[in-house]
Amino acid sequence: MRRALALADAAGERGDIPVGAVVLGADGTVLGEGRNLREETHDPAAHAEIVAMRRAAEAIGSWNLEGCTLVVTLEPCVMCAGAVLQARIGRLVFGAWDEKAGAAGSMYDVVRDRRLPHRAEVVGGVLEDEAVALLRAFFAERR
Repeated sequence: MRRALALADAAGERGDIPVGAVVLGADGTVLGEGRNLREETHDPAAHAEIVAMRRAAEAIGSWNLEGCTLVVTLEPCVMCAGAVLQARIGRLVFGAWDEKAGAAGSMYDVVRDRRLPHRAEVVGGVLEDEAVALLRAFFAERR
């Protein structure tokens, strides 16, 4: 999570919402990492989670990230939660809960929906205070 927080900080410094993500292999090896790049790339899908999963998939040569863990500073949105399932991520770990758009237990629970063919284990609230502080500082500066 500390690496994801550093990536989130870098995103905020570049004017994007401070969210960072890291994909770990089953052995704990970092396979991919990312930060929000929407402002930088003008890509609406360039959320930290998507960037990290794309890089991890490229690193292993497969879209299937079964057995991997996604660590992200903010609870994923619906788009990212869907991507977690499509990539077959086994565990999702995040920092701050997103009461407005979260899809891993707060507003929705897409990643654990029993109607879907794949589900992920969810661990929320890891280093939550640090993740929330980054987000609050970013938005306070823009108000």
